[in-house]
Amino acid sequence: MIPILTPDEMASVDAAAPEGVETLIDRAGRAVARSATRLLGGTYGRVVNVIAGKGNNGKDGLVAADVLRGRGVTVRVFDAVLGPAELPPADLVIDAAFGTGFRGEWSAPRVGQTPVLAVDVPSGVNALTGSCRPGVLRADHTVTFQAVKPGLLFGDGAVLAGQVEIADIGLDVSRATQHLVEPSDVAAWWPQRPVDAHKWKRAVRVVAGSPGMVGAARLAAEAAARSGAGLVKLSVPGMDARVRSEIVQQRIPNFDWVGDALSDIARFGSLVIGPGLGREEYTIASVRQTIVDATVPVVIDGDGLFAAAWDADGAAPLFVDRGLPTVLTPHDGEYTVLAGGPPAADRVSAARQLAADLGCIVLLKGPTTVVADPTGRALLIDRGDERLATAGTGDVLSGMIGAVLATGAPALEGVAAAAWLHADAATRSTATGTLAGDLVDLLPQTISALHPAGGTV
Repeated sequence: MIPILTPDEMASVDAAAPEGVETLIDRAGRAVARSATRLLGGTYGRVVNVIAGKGNNGKDGLVAADVLRGRGVTVRVFDAVLGPAELPPADLVIDAAFGTGFRGEWSAPRVGQTPVLAVDVPSGVNALTGSCRPGVLRADHTVTFQAVKPGLLFGDGAVLAGQVEIADIGLDVSRATQHLVEPSDVAAWWPQRPVDAHKWKRAVRVVAGSPGMVGAARLAAEAAARSGAGLVKLSVPGMDARVRSEIVQQRIPNFDWVGDALSDIARFGSLVIGPGLGREEYTIASVRQTIVDATVPVVIDGDGLFAAAWDADGAAPLFVDRGLPTVLTPHDGEYTVLAGGPPAADRVSAARQLAADLGCIVLLKGPTTVVADPTGRALLIDRGDERLATAGTGDVLSGMIGAVLATGAPALEGVAAAAWLHADAATRSTATGTLAGDLVDLLPQTISALHPAGGTV
């Protein structure tokens, strides 16, 4: 996992360092110079323009300038505020105008087609939220120090940062409570199937779908099966669904189906409830009671989130006293229903707050997905892209989460691993025209790639 620190947390880490500020600036500047040298492909005959501000970020740039000069690079330094509106041609621009503490507005000079290396964050990007005003230089590469800043993963910052490199300058970030998930983490967290496996060891119960929304049920159930569940039983209230023959179906009534849905729940490792169920009052009542009575980990998605948020009596949240993992998977609209307002610009804090308020694990969907638990731990996944922005992909994810929870894996890590694999499956599809069902078909090879030596999953 890669540690993530907010600007305030990073300032505390800097202040606690045994080394002085000048030592840290020297290390940071030398790291920038190393990155610049790699981007330049050498130093002979190269020209670099450095935009330097008055703070420590600018000092990092000045150290880098001195190091590059010592290697034979022609370096020009321009004041971030008083410099020209357009820089002369060069092989590289180092943006060291402003760092993580910048608040305000800055119009960068024009640099033409010259590649840009940003120091810590592209100047003008809010290092907490990724928001910015017009005029920020788009970086081809950003070298940030010791930990990723949230603003490099969200909003405009995720686009403006280019490729992000983390430079080790000797700071202690071991107390970070949010981390970026890496492939090696997913390989460690996603359980492999044991040699004594049988179908009931990883069984998933799915209650989903309604007339006109049977596809949501099919996607969730088949995704669970493709993700390693030994057995998947699906119920669509009042009807049967057209699904693969390997999916077991149990007919339950249109309403008052709690007892039927949970009749053999003890045999299952998890329950997925909500995709496409509808929002009729009798459905809401059954969903809520099923969540309360379920004796297994529960994944709540789609219309299940609406039902979970609906509380005519003003009672306490129905998740708090379950004593078992409960996972909510909202997009921004569903978050608004659950929380009473949209996610804040600081999306990690938004997910953490909802997780703490409801006593659940919250997976807040987005270009960078946040998975948070009630203790404040957060795992971020930035693997996905626009191919996931199509109907039904959330249903696939809910089935995948159900499959990993059925193994008994630690819930926070398991949910994050499912989200990463879900995004990775999309990257294996075509650039356009990807459908949610395509992800289901891609899951076996996506999961198998975690263990290329041939281990089973």
